[in-house]
Amino acid sequence: MKILTYKDYFAKEESDFQESERKLDDTVLQIIRHVRETGDEAVIHFTHQFDNIIIKDLIVSDKEFEEAEKSVTTSFKEAIQRAHDNIKEFHQQQIESSWRYERESGVTLGQQISPIDRVGVYVPGGKAAYPSTVLMDIIPAKIAGVEEIYMTTPPQEDGKINPHVLLAAKLAGVTKVYKIGGAQAIAALAYGTKTIQKVDKIVGPGNAYVARAKKWVFGDVAIDMIAGPSEICVLADDKAPSHFIAADLLSQAEHDEDAVPICITFSEAKAEAIKEKVDQQLTELPRQHIAEASLKQNGVIYVVEDLDEAFTLINDIAPEHLQLMIENASNLVNRVKHAGAIFIGNYSPEALGDYLAGPNHTLPTSGTARFSSPLGVYDFMKRSSIIHYSEAALLSEANYIEEIAQTEGLLGHAKAISIRKNKKE
Repeated sequence: MKILTYKDYFAKEESDFQESERKLDDTVLQIIRHVRETGDEAVIHFTHQFDNIIIKDLIVSDKEFEEAEKSVTTSFKEAIQRAHDNIKEFHQQQIESSWRYERESGVTLGQQISPIDRVGVYVPGGKAAYPSTVLMDIIPAKIAGVEEIYMTTPPQEDGKINPHVLLAAKLAGVTKVYKIGGAQAIAALAYGTKTIQKVDKIVGPGNAYVARAKKWVFGDVAIDMIAGPSEICVLADDKAPSHFIAADLLSQAEHDEDAVPICITFSEAKAEAIKEKVDQQLTELPRQHIAEASLKQNGVIYVVEDLDEAFTLINDIAPEHLQLMIENASNLVNRVKHAGAIFIGNYSPEALGDYLAGPNHTLPTSGTARFSSPLGVYDFMKRSSIIHYSEAALLSEANYIEEIAQTEGLLGHAKAISIRKNKKE
């Protein structure tokens, strides 16, 4: 990891990704076009091309669900049930209710809350398994009242879906699971095929191809967010255990080579101590080569003068995960303006939030916490405005409406009012 200063952060130059993004777009748009044109045939073709797997049955069968349940350990079943219950409990607090109020006699206004009909959930897979993401993305949809939830996830080398993922999907209440991943899965969910149901909204994280595909289908369907590489930012004072900090940084670095592990601290000596612990623990990781690449490309420890500099840095980074490992952290949370999730104290590591605490781990990345929120029940609901005026109430406002309509040159709007006022055909 590099050790830099507060000034170094604001002096950094942005890299030019235009050429690589153009190539990515070309590939993704080609995939989307082929899926729209040939449906299942294209989905099967691209799964063979990119994953080297020939899929015969795109839908996970009841038998496969049964086999998955039998193959996982009792200890995992207990752990995933505990996670399920915590996630469900937290997200039930987010339920919104319809409401109405009477502004004055004859005028009733309000808002009706209703769930989205059909949702697609993308869960990364293939070489890795993320049953936790299954729970995080499906449980809020179920609580919102979504009737049909279709999940896509890449198959393993044997053409099957990881049994832990299937168990989590069944526990969460999925409608159907498809054995596909990548941009082709996003296109299939967005536009439908003979086998795959078209949905109204797509949620869930994925690789660069998945993220780009979500961007391109947005408008034809809704999406939750465009997720980038995972990030962690740890703000640590001299009393925070360096070996805790190192472990937390590595917990993100092991995700993939593009993950972003950042630490902010107040002394050069502390920065060196953290770096030393990171180097020591790195050798113990099974995914050492991935974490090492992440640390080399994006790993930084920033040394700042005080809390003002620290929080200025944090709010500019707007990290996906923020850990406050400093004294009086609970009293300083209000200084954080932009972060996906905030973890307070030495015993609230990001890994706790990933799996068990309850709040959602599908979070805004790449600085989008400036304007985005974690996935939640609210992402699966729609709001309709309710307006009811009596005759007397409308006539009392008629002149104001006509005045605005005429000013805008929309005389049809004005007539829609005057015809009611004058009661002439």
